[in-house]
Amino acid sequence: MNLAILYYVYDPMCSWCWAYRPAWLVLQSKLQAAYPDLNIEYRLGGLAPDSDEPMPEDMQQFLQQTWNKIALQLGTEFNFDFWKKCQPRRSTYSACRAALLARESGLEQEMLLAIQRAYYLEARNPSDSATLIELAKGLGLDSQQFATTLMSEESKVKLEEEISRTRHLPIQGIPSLVLLVNGEFYVIEVDYQDPQSSYQQIGSLLSE
Repeated sequence: MNLAILYYVYDPMCSWCWAYRPAWLVLQSKLQAAYPDLNIEYRLGGLAPDSDEPMPEDMQQFLQQTWNKIALQLGTEFNFDFWKKCQPRRSTYSACRAALLARESGLEQEMLLAIQRAYYLEARNPSDSATLIELAKGLGLDSQQFATTLMSEESKVKLEEEISRTRHLPIQGIPSLVLLVNGEFYVIEVDYQDPQSSYQQIGSLLSE
């Protein structure tokens, strides 16, 4: 097998990424066991830039409806107390930067799960730096250094560069899977219930 990379495009505050998590973990594990030479790279898509503005009421209603839809379709757990306890903002870039900072310490996947659990299960707001700093501390990162770096210009530039690279992939929304093999990009089906279909598609492309 020539150089092959599977890109998993996500945003820590994407509710469909939370819904996809169980299937993705199964797929990732199966691929790592069957194709140890396949590189799996997490890529941030970035849904919503930094903002201090409260989320408009219609957007809040839309997202709550999305949570309900996902819960009904897939059985994904959500804590709707978030919409009562927190001041929602349409702002995910801070959470994306937190994932990037964690990546530098080899903890990107742990940070992703921590943000998702805080947001969807614990009714905490990952748009708030204070929440992200607490999560970083819980992962054993230097919270003071993390706090300083999270909103730094350098971190903002790094995220913008990553989002730009991600948008050059043939993604179809977030989450997305894109396989690079033999210099060609292939869009992989994201199946929220059956990771086997994605596994078979990837296996077929890798064996060509």
